This record gives sequence, structure tokens and C-alpha cells, in this order.
Amino acid sequence: MTRLLITGVCGFVGSCVAKALQARHPDWTLCGLDNFSRPGSRRNQPVLRNLGIEVFDADLRDRDFASHLPKCDWVIDCAANPSVLAGLTSKSPSLEVMDHNLIGTVHLLEYCKTHRSGLVLVSTSRVYSAARLSQLPVSVILDAYVPDAATLREAASPESAWFGLSERGMNESFSDTPPLSLYGVSKRASELISMEYASAFDFPLFINRCGVMAGAGQFGKPDQGIVAFWIHSWFEGKPLAYIGFDGMGHQVRDCLHPEDLAQLLDYQISSSPGFSGPRLCNVSGGIDSAFSLRQLSAWCERRWPILESQRHSQVKSIFGARPYDAPWIVLDSGLAKAIWHWQAKRTNESIWEEIAQHAEEHPDWLEVCST
Repeated sequence: MTRLLITGVCGFVGSCVAKALQARHPDWTLCGLDNFSRPGSRRNQPVLRNLGIEVFDADLRDRDFASHLPKCDWVIDCAANPSVLAGLTSKSPSLEVMDHNLIGTVHLLEYCKTHRSGLVLVSTSRVYSAARLSQLPVSVILDAYVPDAATLREAASPESAWFGLSERGMNESFSDTPPLSLYGVSKRASELISMEYASAFDFPLFINRCGVMAGAGQFGKPDQGIVAFWIHSWFEGKPLAYIGFDGMGHQVRDCLHPEDLAQLLDYQISSSPGFSGPRLCNVSGGIDSAFSLRQLSAWCERRWPILESQRHSQVKSIFGARPYDAPWIVLDSGLAKAIWHWQAKRTNESIWEEIAQHAEEHPDWLEVCST
């Protein structure tokens, strides 16, 4: 019988992955831990327990966090402070993001070393160079940035600074030269340390660099969970802003539902031992899921029609750039498709509609996310 431990199990990604894997494998035993630092995360605890998933109150930053945890065959690490702005303010000190995302990983690796547990590390597109991405030449097509054609032609050369970039997105060869952001570098360091531990102590490891996660029940804020934040804010009539660049909301990201991630995790765990292929890959909806904030606003307006005067008063333009922002971040998941025959199934339309229905059922959700 396979026994899994999921960290950050009461967060949005962790809870979705737990529920999806439990449904796919009722014969597996699932448990999880959470430090409940994210507002709203306590709401997921009784839901998981009702499914038979044991939830432990534990903090990865505590070196002895595992003292009362059972031995598990695999660990899925969904615990992180996922904001690219983490560590830059007094409310989010730099040491705190390192404690959450790096020191916590080291403690988790010690658990895997002790129990010879396999590890699946949920990483991020933000391990790619923020400096390089911020300089990407783009143009606007259909209310969204796209990389300039000349840059894409240049990127085909291994000597190019843009190597790893194509019209499908960035692949795993794209630059990871700092600056990345404190969040990004903490996750990149976690990847490298995990590789060293897995090699030194002979336990299996998979690293999944994920695009923007989205779905119902996500705890949205302006700097993380942007899709849920935008849709809930639109529904609740809260003010919104296009920040940076041309102030028109043309910035582009991709989109991934955790249920699609869970399918890949299932493939990875079920393949080991015996798997000999690459153990690090991009995981996202890719170019098929790429969207701009302006396009998301247009979808919200179609979903909840409002007067033109209301729309203009709801979304403002702010031209000052935020640290580590980029006009276009889309992951090419071609390697995951080649290795695992995996690709995201959930469309943006289905994900956004799921969030919209959640907004209608929980009109106070933004307050839940901040209290």
C-alpha cells in the first residue's frame, strides 16, 4: 500500500492535489501537514479529514517537525510562500521567505533521507531569470503581449541569450541566471539541494516547475493567486489595477489547475522505481492557456455585464513597475508531454467559470483570504 505525505496540505494546491489523488487511488493512504499560516487554510482541514486524510499541525521550519509523523513512501511538497514579492517588505521579511521555502525544504529532505521516502517538489516558473524576462521584446496582439518574431528566431541558437524560448513558451533550457527574486532563488536553491540529497542518499526525486495555479477555493491576493483574486474582485465590485508596462493589462501568464498537476504526480509516483528519464520538467497549460489580465477582464465583463462607466471606474492604470515583473511568462511543457504523455486538460474557460461560481457562492471570499 502506498502512503503519501503532502506538505501544505490545507493550502489551495495541496488540498486540491490531496483530494484528486485520494479519488484516483482510494487504496492509497494519504496524510498531510500544514502550519496554517495562510488565511483561510483552516477551512480545508475538516474537508480533508472527512475524506479520511489525516492532517497534522506542523511547521517545516521546525527542525523537529517530523518527530510525530508516520513513515511515508512519498512526500509531495506543496508548502511555500509563493509570492514573487515575498521578502521585500517589513510584513514579509527576507529571512521569513528563506525559512519557509529553503530551510523548510532542508528539514523535509532530512525526513526523506531518514525514511528513504521519494520526493516530488512542486517548484515554479519563477526559477527562470527575472532580469532576462523583464527585457523580453514584445508587441501587442489581441490585447496581449507576444514575444517579437525576431527574438524568437534568435532564440533558436544555443549561443543566444534567449535560448530555450519559442512561440510555445520557455523550456527547461531557458536562463536561470539571477536576479530571479528572493522567492525564485529560494525555490531554485531548493531544487539544487533536493538533487544533491536524492543523489547522496539514494531516494527518488521529481521536480515540477509549475505555471500559474488557478481554481475555485484559491486564496487570491494581488501578488499571488491572481486569477482568483481578479475574478472575485470583479464580482465583488472591488477596485482593480493594471500595474506597470503600458498600464493596459497586456501582461501574459499561463494557467494550470491543480487537478491536472495531480494527474502528473500520479504518473510519476506510479513509475518509480525503474524510471530512468529526466526528473525535472515544466508543468503548465502552456501557450494554449496563455492569457492577459485585459483578456481576463473582458471575460469577467461577459460573465457579469456591467455599465461602461462602472467598468472604467473599477480598473485603473498604474504605470510604475513592480520588482521582478515581466511582460510574458509562459512555460513550454513539451518535455512532460514527451516523457509522460501528459498535458493539461482543463481549459481557461472551465477554470475561470469554476472560480466565478465559487465567487457567487462565497461573496465574502476576499475577506476570508485576508483575515
